[in-house]
Amino acid sequence: MPEGSFEIPVLEDLFSGRQGVIRYAKPTSVDEALALLGEGAWRILAGGTDFYPAQGSKPFRDDVLDINGLAALRGIAETGSHFVIGARTTWTDIIRHPLPPAFDALKQAAREVGSAQIQNVASVAGNLSNASPAADGVPALLVLDAEVELRSVAATRRLPLHDFILGNRRTALLPGEMVTAIRVPKGATTGTSAFVKLGARRYLVISIAMVAARLVVENGIVADAMVAAGSCSVVAKRLVGVEAALRGLPSDDGLADAILSAPMGELSPIADVRGSAEYRIDAVREIVARVVLAAVGRMTGDEVAA
Repeated sequence: MPEGSFEIPVLEDLFSGRQGVIRYAKPTSVDEALALLGEGAWRILAGGTDFYPAQGSKPFRDDVLDINGLAALRGIAETGSHFVIGARTTWTDIIRHPLPPAFDALKQAAREVGSAQIQNVASVAGNLSNASPAADGVPALLVLDAEVELRSVAATRRLPLHDFILGNRRTALLPGEMVTAIRVPKGATTGTSAFVKLGARRYLVISIAMVAARLVVENGIVADAMVAAGSCSVVAKRLVGVEAALRGLPSDDGLADAILSAPMGELSPIADVRGSAEYRIDAVREIVARVVLAAVGRMTGDEVAA
């Protein structure tokens, strides 16, 4: 058994009669982690902010691969073509790292991920891999054209974020793979951005709706627009109709009027305890208008959140 791993006895399962052990491993290198993943199914433990609440009081039945010892997967690096965010990078790391204004939406989303204590340990990759429709980081990464790096013993592959998250709690991860990085192409880091989250209260809440926007303005005209909404469909979506409606317009308050009539056919919100589907549609249109105006400097952060 590799160094840093051990077995935990499992008592007899009274329902199935199963007996055995579960394994816990804390590898110190990415290669060691991938080798273990290649041997069989493991449940990956990163920050643990979703892992333990999901486990609750139930007994452990899965082998646990603790990747918190993989220092190589934490931090933000810059290459000639990309910003590379390691899988174990925390939301506090995102907030503190100097990044271009196009990342402001991601920094604002980072401040909405639970409390400061959660932000200190929760990982960016964990937020994506949980594949919750209300994952705060997804819309801001969608407007940055982010891609997800997946590695196994045999290969490395990269998927656009919109191809990685397949549905509620479903991703494109294959057996033996783990997320090792999120890559943002430098071509997608022009312009300025903003993010807002609507909840039942101001902080520490699951979103009713949330929106990120990145706009590139040249000579007072919107040359390009990227807008994404979360919590309003099974997965967060880019709003292609809104983006098309904004391109070519003056970067003034008239952008809000264009949004009021722009199509949002990508969204299919549900009704739940936080809000009806109809309310979400109305709310997200208002939020899109506010976020777009904030991204071009026509509205302050306090006004957006009001």
